[in-house]
Amino acid sequence: MRLNRFEFFNPSSLLEIFDLLARYGKDVRLIAGGTDLLVQMKQKLVLPQKLINLLALPGLRGIERDGDSLRIGALARHADIERSTLLKNGWKLLALAAHKIGSPQIRHLGTLGGNLCNGSPSADTASPLLVLKAQVCLASGRGERRLPLESFFTGPGETVLEKDEVLKEVIVPKPPVNSSFSYLKLGRRKSMDLGLVSAAVLLTVDPGRGSFEEVRIALGSVSPTPIRIRETERVFEGKPVDEDMIRQAAGLAQKECQPISDIRASAEYRREMVKVLVERAIKAALGLPIPPTGI
Repeated sequence: MRLNRFEFFNPSSLLEIFDLLARYGKDVRLIAGGTDLLVQMKQKLVLPQKLINLLALPGLRGIERDGDSLRIGALARHADIERSTLLKNGWKLLALAAHKIGSPQIRHLGTLGGNLCNGSPSADTASPLLVLKAQVCLASGRGERRLPLESFFTGPGETVLEKDEVLKEVIVPKPPVNSSFSYLKLGRRKSMDLGLVSAAVLLTVDPGRGSFEEVRIALGSVSPTPIRIRETERVFEGKPVDEDMIRQAAGLAQKECQPISDIRASAEYRREMVKVLVERAIKAALGLPIPPTGI
């Protein structure tokens, strides 16, 4: 399919971008890796008259420590996140999720900002960042604002980004001491596919008592947005690490999701797989064996 004609801008600063956004409003779209946007344009789902290239802004590509937090520029590519040595010190969960995105070619083009701003319920980086309690920094000509990632998504393909705003960076605090994690993604095939269901888990265990101090669980592809399932999380607090309890609590997760039926899977199947993936993700985070399903 051929693309419609459009005007292409290549600004060298955020101030230039803010000016272009203010000038052209709804007729303009931002582009970085283009792995989602160009497909949508070819399918005539979006027909922007003007595109603003973000890739000339190297300041938005960095991954760096800031005290006990990690700052990731919106233009950081998935391959950069996957291979960054900084993520090995507490943030490896995000690297594992980045590795599951598409193919190596996609990971060398696609960016963290694009994955989040697309607003897809199946975004692979969203659920790990939710359990890591990440925040996003949004910038415009009016200044900057920071908010929890959990407040960023508003619906399928929708976020709180205003027409004149740009996602500048993601700030990820360091996880608690004695925490472990896992990320499982179920697709129709093992790789290069959108998740039918995904589950990210970060849990903290009291080593002396052998009980859960905190459990964070986020799901993808089973609600209008990526979600934390807080009612299920609270069931674990103070409870001993026990496989029967894990299995029962995983069943509660089904009640907190709102899956739909589409061409890839039915709502009933997704809901059943929520129970399976949550149980397995918690066990994987604890180092307990799970079936070798490839997810």
